[in-house]
Amino acid sequence: MSQDIRDFVTESCDLLALGEPTHWEPAFGWVRNELFAQLVDRGFRSIALETDRVAALTVNDFVQEGVGSLDAAMGEGFSHGFGEFDANRRLVAWMREYNESRPAEQRLAFHGFDAPMEIMSAPSPRSYLEFARDHLGLDLDLASLAGDDERWSRTEAVTDPAMSVGATAEAERLRTIADDMLASLYARAPQLIAATSRAEWFRAKTNLTAGLGLLRYHKQSARRIEQAARISGLAATRDALMAQNLLDVRGIEARRGATLVCSHNLHLRRSLSDLRMADMDTNWFGAGAIVSSLLGEQYAFVAGSLGRSVALGLREPDPNTYEGILQSRITTWGLTPATTVTSAQTRTDVTPEQGYIPLDDATLGAADAILHISDGATQK
Repeated sequence: MSQDIRDFVTESCDLLALGEPTHWEPAFGWVRNELFAQLVDRGFRSIALETDRVAALTVNDFVQEGVGSLDAAMGEGFSHGFGEFDANRRLVAWMREYNESRPAEQRLAFHGFDAPMEIMSAPSPRSYLEFARDHLGLDLDLASLAGDDERWSRTEAVTDPAMSVGATAEAERLRTIADDMLASLYARAPQLIAATSRAEWFRAKTNLTAGLGLLRYHKQSARRIEQAARISGLAATRDALMAQNLLDVRGIEARRGATLVCSHNLHLRRSLSDLRMADMDTNWFGAGAIVSSLLGEQYAFVAGSLGRSVALGLREPDPNTYEGILQSRITTWGLTPATTVTSAQTRTDVTPEQGYIPLDDATLGAADAILHISDGATQK
């Protein structure tokens, strides 16, 4: 067992994925912050969290340049309510302090790699497409095509194909326009960058990528197929966008240093993800499975594990489970090779309301290591 993540990073790895089995145990944020500081000493220069990539540009502006305030970065730069997490606030503050006295090429960068969506909701693509339109200097009335933002963001637009906007003539027209804008963004890159900056070009591309991703998501939501297959398709569409964003992040950061990516185990593991939701069995390839297949040894995955948690109401695990075996070996928190825990049972003492997804063969079968926290309360 080790508390030094550098023991688990090979020379070939430039995208290290740190998973968590739940978003709602604060201890994972505290441990993540400590591990990222270790990795910075090893040459890592960026971190990517499971939060909206476009919104996260606000956080990175603050972290790298001191634009705005910490309060603004936390309030405007996170999706899914993650700006309210104290560990995230401390991470952003620490990164800003680290960068203040360093030249630009040595500063740490903050990225999101998600879109502002969940399985049952996704916003309108309008604002993202309009940002790219303005960067290109085009005269396009996208608002009229998109219509009221609320008709996209309401839950029924995703859960009920009959209420979806994704297959309408207006949505199809928006998708064609967005694709044309992406081609133009590349075709005119020398001119656009000379007139603004390389950073502004990437900002426009990030917005356009998000807009296209949302249009694809709404298109999938309109499919009139069996519900489990439709929900699996939504999850696959979201994770495909996550994977594309991670590859874009690595394209930006490749010359500066490696990246730590932090997200749920389901998004980062190398195997097919599966989840039972509302009496449906869903499955899809997560971002980690996609990126790992493309990057090979450049990608490494550390699976997150939790023993007990007051925050979740999670009690001591059965000793025959994966978590139980780890619990007997790790008293606070620690990292261990995934191969040290085999032939165990999957934990069954959890409820959907707790938001904890136990370790299983599929998660650990292709993991490089495990981060186990024995008791969330001890890490605060």
